[in-house]
Amino acid sequence: MNNSEIFFGELQLIKCEPLANAVKRILDELVPEYFYDVSASSTGKYHPWYSLGYGGLVRHTKAAVKIAYDLLQLEQYQHLDSDAIIAALILHDTFKRGKTCGPYTIAEHPMVAANEILQWANDNLPVELLGCFNVICDLIMTHSGQWNTVFDQPILPKPVTQDEKFVHLCDYLASRKYIIVEVN
Repeated sequence: MNNSEIFFGELQLIKCEPLANAVKRILDELVPEYFYDVSASSTGKYHPWYSLGYGGLVRHTKAAVKIAYDLLQLEQYQHLDSDAIIAALILHDTFKRGKTCGPYTIAEHPMVAANEILQWANDNLPVELLGCFNVICDLIMTHSGQWNTVFDQPILPKPVTQDEKFVHLCDYLASRKYIIVEVN
């Protein structure tokens, strides 16, 4: 089984088939194996119970996508770039513990993910998809929102565009302990 099969349903939400296929390839060819096994929170402090333990990060990711999909059905969000948002949420935490699996979440994981994905895209995708991946990587880079500092020094950009703020919101809601999202 390819790792991307875990996200079969989520990948189906991306309407642009070349983009969905590119995200599938990233899941299979680039994303570290640990992503599919580790908990969403290395300490258990910042995520609900269903996203802890083995496979917790995958369940958190699926929850964020599910929240995004539901919100994108509301008319006030239908102008957003749903394909880029879904792609970004599928990929947003793929390097949460770095390029190799460290014991804890690394604060700069959005930047690591965005840089690794953009480099992979530049090396492997046709030029007509690269603009889309620049947008997706901006969404990934800003998904931490106001939690963009280490020792009060900014290390990540804050979300500015409506799409960036939306991705942050979906990730934030998926991390709330009082919101339980059923994922398979």
